[in-house]
Amino acid sequence: MRLCASILCLLVAGSVGGYAQDAVPDAQESTEASTSKEQSKFVGNVFNLFNMAGTVKAEDFRAMNQAERNKLYVSSMINPLSFVRVAASAGIDQAKDKPLEWEQGASGYGKRFANIFGQYSVQRTVSYGLGSALHEDNRYFNSGKHGFWPRAGYALSSGVLARHDDGTLHLSFSQLGGVASGAFLARAWLPTSQADMGDAAVSFGITMGTNIGFSAVKEFLPELVRPFTRKRKP
Repeated sequence: MRLCASILCLLVAGSVGGYAQDAVPDAQESTEASTSKEQSKFVGNVFNLFNMAGTVKAEDFRAMNQAERNKLYVSSMINPLSFVRVAASAGIDQAKDKPLEWEQGASGYGKRFANIFGQYSVQRTVSYGLGSALHEDNRYFNSGKHGFWPRAGYALSSGVLARHDDGTLHLSFSQLGGVASGAFLARAWLPTSQADMGDAAVSFGITMGTNIGFSAVKEFLPELVRPFTRKRKP
């Protein structure tokens, strides 16, 4: 939720910048076009960060080819907002002094950043590999439903499901495998206080629970960002 709040704040900041330019009567069209392009790119990074298919609805699903899968994977690994998320998570662990063996200061923060980035990279890579092999699409597609509860129910169920090439929904083995790999392989570099399999299981459960819960945010996020992507007139 902290991440969601941070991103919404950034969206508001981008929106304010756009309004400031529109307030100048003699603003150049090229400048306006550049601002709009930057805002669209930012929103695209938000969707990529959350592994969303943008504003595409479930009924408009189209299977990805391998080139599109490769592009999506590379984009997710170099997405600037991914590094913002890792940096914020590392800061939270730093404040909690977690793990205890890692000292405070720049050295401790660096270890925590590397730990979270490592888990994220493993998770993404394994999910990408398994998704390609099993033809699973873990992107979130908006339900197209009406009413809060029908949409929320669809969103929560989508947290553990993936679409196959024919559009049918099944349990996402690629997502489960990616999250499990990130949680369990991290024990190889984490200190002894968090190195046992019980800690890995807890990490796996927390991540999956967060993914399921955050699906509700994904369902309504396009509507939240739409005011910031709409072209503004003076």
